[in-house]
Amino acid sequence: MANTTGDGPIALQQTGKRDALKAIERKYQQRWADERVFEVDAPTPEQTAQLSPAEIWEKYPKWFGSFPYPYMNGSLHLGHAFTISKIEFGTGFERMLGKRALFPHGFHCTGMPIKAASDKIIREMELFGPDFERYEVPEEEDDLVPAKDASATPSTSAPSKGKKGKVAAKATGHKYQFQIMESIGVPRADIKKFADPQYWLKYFPPITVADQKALGTRIDWRRSFVTTDANPYYDAFVRWQTIKLYKMNKIKFGERYTVYSPKDGQPCMDHDRSEGEALGPQEYTGVKMEVIGWPEGVKELIEPNVGGRKVYLVAATLRPETMYGQTNCFVGTAIKYGVFATKNNEAFVCTYRAARNMAFQGTTETPNEVTQLVEIDGAKLVGTKIKAPFALNPEVYVLPMENVLPTKGTGVVTSVPSDSPDDFATLADLKKKPDFYKIQPSWCAIDPVPVLTTPAYGDLTAPALVKKLKINSQKDAKQLAEAKEIAYKEGFYSGTMLVGEFKGLSVQDAKPKVRSAMIAANLAFAYAEPEGFILSRSGDECVIALMDQWYLDYGEATWKAQAEKLLARMNTYGSETRNGFEGSLGWLNQWACARTYGLGTKLPWDQNFMVESLSDSTIYMSYYTIAHLLQGGVWDGSKTGPLGVTPDQMTDEVFEYILCDGPWPSDAPLPREKADIMKREFNYFYPLDIRSSGKDLIPNHLTFAIYVHAAIFPENKWPLSMRTNGHLMLNGKKMSKSTGNSLTMREAVEKFGADATRTALADAGDGIEDANFDEKNANANILRLHTLIDWCEEMIKEQPNLRTTKIYHDVVFENEINELIAVTKGHYEATNYKDALKYGFFEMQMARDWYREVTSDVGMNAELVKYWIRVSCLLITPIAPHFADHIWSSVLGEPTTVQHALYPVPSQPIDRSVLEAGQYMRGTLKTMRDSELAMLKKLSKSKNAAYDPKKPKSVRIYVATQFPEWQNKVVGVVQEAYDAEREKVDDQKLRELLQAQGLIKDKRVMPFAQQFKKRIAEFGARMAFQRTLPFSESTLLSVLLPYLKKSLNLVDAEVLMADDALAKDEPGYTKFIIESAEPGSPAFEFRNVEA
Repeated sequence: MANTTGDGPIALQQTGKRDALKAIERKYQQRWADERVFEVDAPTPEQTAQLSPAEIWEKYPKWFGSFPYPYMNGSLHLGHAFTISKIEFGTGFERMLGKRALFPHGFHCTGMPIKAASDKIIREMELFGPDFERYEVPEEEDDLVPAKDASATPSTSAPSKGKKGKVAAKATGHKYQFQIMESIGVPRADIKKFADPQYWLKYFPPITVADQKALGTRIDWRRSFVTTDANPYYDAFVRWQTIKLYKMNKIKFGERYTVYSPKDGQPCMDHDRSEGEALGPQEYTGVKMEVIGWPEGVKELIEPNVGGRKVYLVAATLRPETMYGQTNCFVGTAIKYGVFATKNNEAFVCTYRAARNMAFQGTTETPNEVTQLVEIDGAKLVGTKIKAPFALNPEVYVLPMENVLPTKGTGVVTSVPSDSPDDFATLADLKKKPDFYKIQPSWCAIDPVPVLTTPAYGDLTAPALVKKLKINSQKDAKQLAEAKEIAYKEGFYSGTMLVGEFKGLSVQDAKPKVRSAMIAANLAFAYAEPEGFILSRSGDECVIALMDQWYLDYGEATWKAQAEKLLARMNTYGSETRNGFEGSLGWLNQWACARTYGLGTKLPWDQNFMVESLSDSTIYMSYYTIAHLLQGGVWDGSKTGPLGVTPDQMTDEVFEYILCDGPWPSDAPLPREKADIMKREFNYFYPLDIRSSGKDLIPNHLTFAIYVHAAIFPENKWPLSMRTNGHLMLNGKKMSKSTGNSLTMREAVEKFGADATRTALADAGDGIEDANFDEKNANANILRLHTLIDWCEEMIKEQPNLRTTKIYHDVVFENEINELIAVTKGHYEATNYKDALKYGFFEMQMARDWYREVTSDVGMNAELVKYWIRVSCLLITPIAPHFADHIWSSVLGEPTTVQHALYPVPSQPIDRSVLEAGQYMRGTLKTMRDSELAMLKKLSKSKNAAYDPKKPKSVRIYVATQFPEWQNKVVGVVQEAYDAEREKVDDQKLRELLQAQGLIKDKRVMPFAQQFKKRIAEFGARMAFQRTLPFSESTLLSVLLPYLKKSLNLVDAEVLMADDALAKDEPGYTKFIIESAEPGSPAFEFRNVEA
């Protein structure tokens, strides 16, 4: 039983069955560890002698799966477990195919989050003392974080290992880092140790390992490692790949726009952000509009404070080619603006946010500094007269606009009403009500000026769209957004310039030329800002900086073509993931790969920089193949591994030999035999068979992995597949620590046990859309698993008492088991684990339940029951291995662990006709039950019904041998539309033929035609068009009669052919009921009889 606790997790009331399952789980986890079940190695030289690589893989098949190594600043949460489960279930299934399935796990520590958190702790120790004893809790802080429900399952382990951790105080309500550390279970007395960033690298990996082992994951822990230069082996690996990319001219140095944190003094890449991951620079043209006349009262405010500088209103535009059509300029009346000092004795009017971005792009006199001369309300700028660069109307006025955003652009908007629907709608409002908007009519007197022409909308695109979409004012935001998108696409892709120096050119060609001309004339400048709000983990709003830096030249044409080729060959398990990759490859370019702050590997040729966290984790999957030989499970590489190779012996040339088949260096610092052992491991396990990740890593980590694999490795080492999943919700809601709706991996396992958690993870979903972990489902899994164990144990004990003869129901049941073996395998192969669970677990039990019921009068077959137990155990092994191993070892008495068992092979070929017979029997019973329910409802409404289901009753079942004429006509049409060569129905031809024969108007026709197409696919065209059932209805019904009589509580039941029944001209044989029978769909006539 379980109770809900508000919107948060449920609280378990009874835990006896769960505890019994957990005891089983601990038993088998210990067995797997003792037997080193998940330690996987390449075949030995003796095993592979004289074999080619293809022959090796054929004789010793392999599978290598991985997921992004988690960041070591807290315990793994349930979202981690969800992504991990995709590789974990895959590993279990691939082992059952006889493959050497490798699942390794590393610990990511590179970047700034750990260092930033350590620095915060140092500052807080200075403020509050070494144990933060001087900190006083404000009264309001007591309510910041909801308390855990007192009835929740108590933790059975150290609290430091059971709580979710995030360095950023994101959604926690905590102000200080030491509070965050306490919230994830670190005792206050120990928090001071985290002032040393290296301590994090020692503290969290053991917690991660313990949590993974408690979940029962099939990980080869010998291959684990931490990143950064704290691990000299991995440090050498990153140096090698970085130098290789540098020599290949993939890493370059130069001035470029990048997301930058002024507070941290360095670029802020995706993994350094609390908000704004995957956002980058948006480049604009900054248009300089010189002020030639201030409104009354404003001149006195500004001119004394600008020191004789020439003042410009500065707008940011994405459409410089339209500047010829300026009729005015807009500002937001509720926005605060500033006048900011810039180079060349000039001053810019814009928002502070824009000025801050400009300061890091070389616009200000003192780089990176903002000097605000005056602050002014937007309303006071209305009526300012300005010069409009390149405009056919060279002088225009500043006007008010309601939709100007202070968080986008500069807060100043150029107005081109000929091609901007927003501008046209706003200008129309102003012209209608100048007094309302407190402007003079002369300020908005200029009509739209044609600038470009398009085939669809002529010379004035915006007015045409406003009219077409029935936009009445600037308040029609939804329609204006649609119109804006149409106008931009139509103008850019189909537009031709009508005016200016580039008249006659396409807009695509003219756009960069106009921009360059404006910049050359000092009437504009290049400006960039973040695509959206970006917050660094240090709490700093980021800007776009123009700076010299080391960057990976993603997007370069040749390299991009390689990446696209890799993607084209790679399985993505769905179009959404492939579309995501294609989109990322379309826009990604020039990624800053070095920083000066944080943890990581020093840039080999410039020790002032470190390789950033997304750039040292692109091909580390290849390092897994040799990590166990170098480090032997010592995560930080502080001890040499089994080969006795030291970090300094792993030179660039040695890595090149092992991983890229380079020449053996003449001055190699280690024996070639040792390098060959590593090379053999790499060549056996690589390429990576599958990479599984959350969908949020498509724009960065996963796409980077594609690029760098394409650059460094030959095509035969490129990843074979990548799958992505959505985010994981908890109980139908977003996981949030602040609301209490959150679970760590450890909390879930402690609460429900490993296998109940794993089955709930499998049932949560597989696609790229967000999935849901339902705690009620996890709780129900406890009872399901426990009950199934009890039943299996009872059935094995009852084997001597079960039936040994064979009947038709046994044949059906065996075929259903064999069908489920095949169907489940297909879902495992497609990584559709929800469906694998559905068919391999739930449908298997439904098949057993029917078999148990339908044979209740004669009992189940002993051999078949044991076969079902064995198959059920094996089908669920990838998902619930502890349960499976208990059934396999303790119930069935197998000597070896189920982890070594192979996927079941059907006992005999599947007979489709028998499967259809089984479906027919189930369907017949359901139809009869539904018919009885309908009659009961009818009886409740009418007391004069001819038949009372509550009284003793019998039934006649009428079996037909011919189909209705309309169905025969449809089948004939389908046959005519069937393409024998392609083995499929031509849908267009089918529709045309149905239309021609007047059949398509009949609502029964299309559903029947679609169902018949499915029949063709299932049984083949020949059998389908014969229009005969693959079984004898009357024989099947005779077999089913004993169960029908029992389950429906019938005095008697008889089967009659419809033709024979129609010939009986006597009461009790109702003609319309008999005539409703069709082949495969018998009719039923109930009647009351004497008991």
